[in-house]
Amino acid sequence: MKNSMNRLKLTLLCLGALAVVGLTPTQAASLKYNIAPAYFESTPGGERLGPCHGGVVIDKAGNVYVTTDSIRGIVAFTPQGKFLRTFGPMRIHGLEIREENGVEYIYGARPSDHQVVKLKMTGETEWTLEFPKESGLYKAPQGFNPCAVTVGPDGSIFVADGYGSNHVLKFDKNRKFVKSFGGPGKEEGKFNTCHGIALDTRFEKPLLLVCNRNNNRVEHWDLEGNFVKIIQKDLRMPAAVHIQGQYAIFPELQGRVTVLDKSGAIVAQVGDNPNEKQRANYGLPISEWKDGICNSPHGASMDKAGNLIVAEWTQFGHLHKFVLAH
Repeated sequence: MKNSMNRLKLTLLCLGALAVVGLTPTQAASLKYNIAPAYFESTPGGERLGPCHGGVVIDKAGNVYVTTDSIRGIVAFTPQGKFLRTFGPMRIHGLEIREENGVEYIYGARPSDHQVVKLKMTGETEWTLEFPKESGLYKAPQGFNPCAVTVGPDGSIFVADGYGSNHVLKFDKNRKFVKSFGGPGKEEGKFNTCHGIALDTRFEKPLLLVCNRNNNRVEHWDLEGNFVKIIQKDLRMPAAVHIQGQYAIFPELQGRVTVLDKSGAIVAQVGDNPNEKQRANYGLPISEWKDGICNSPHGASMDKAGNLIVAEWTQFGHLHKFVLAH
């Protein structure tokens, strides 16, 4: 009887620990997904999506926004995968949606245009942030090639300049340069293409979650620019990060998408491509695509139901929906 009571107490303690991070016991072990074949229109608005060298985000209503390098800019789909509209500038690389005073805005990084933008959901530009000469990092504006952007609780703006200086740059809410941190390298506290960034509010103290892409790891930094720790390593070129609830989603350019829980443990990996020649293959012919297999994941988000939306780095444009199995 005593042993049974001890086992019961241990079980309750374990369940309590899972509840603290918002996970059920089943979810903590793993999340299972099934592919929804051809969920999104392959020719939205009568033509292919076009080169996807960007990201994917979801608004409060469940609409999906995908960035492209085509003249159509951002392409929007309904929650049911139907073409909705196009708007905004082309060549947005990393983006996120942020709600401010009840209004949603898109923040985007445009490396080829050497700027960060804040857009209204109509596509109108609220402001642009150009290269920070006062940082001392750049000889010319063309050296500023930001990959991703996120915003802190106080409105501070954090820009991952992964295609440029390999620093994260911090600006205040008025877009005044504050500091830079990181710099190129392979050791802890250095970046080899800081490619994705997000504000991580799952902990008592907000942190930055950074994709150190070519170092194949993801890591936490504090909002003052101090390195905290590596969360996961030996990933396959993590390109971006999206946080939904207790989970962080990482599209890996080398043919896979990984989901981590709050503790940093892997709870799901989807779309794994065993063919290394197809990974990060921008020109892979459509005839070689397979349902549920990813070639070059570059952006990913999780909707409120826990489903994954994945955009691939391809000249044709390719979207997946992985449905959470219950």
